[in-house]
Amino acid sequence: MSAVKLRELAHSRTGDKGDTSNISVIAFKAEDYPRLLDQLTAERVAAHFAELLDPKAGAVRRYELPNVQALNFVLPGILKGGVTRSLALDAHGKALGAALLDIELEM
Repeated sequence: MSAVKLRELAHSRTGDKGDTSNISVIAFKAEDYPRLLDQLTAERVAAHFAELLDPKAGAVRRYELPNVQALNFVLPGILKGGVTRSLALDAHGKALGAALLDIELEM
């Protein structure tokens, strides 16, 4: 079975509020959305960011947006107090979205 980087099938948009980051993953083609639904679980995203997440902050949540072929992931505690309080500026926003797009999916 072959694999493909998520970035070949989708793009991401990110946002933050306090110490929580939101990452939306939007399929380029509607026919790829079922693959995202099947393989890009909240657990898989949590495992991908395990070193950055604070387990006391809560679990990663996934929301499905089928009308726009997108998934939204909420990652509580990943921003370590928020963008304005953290010295790790490279770990915010677009950097997290780009890191998520590095996951490999089965074809």
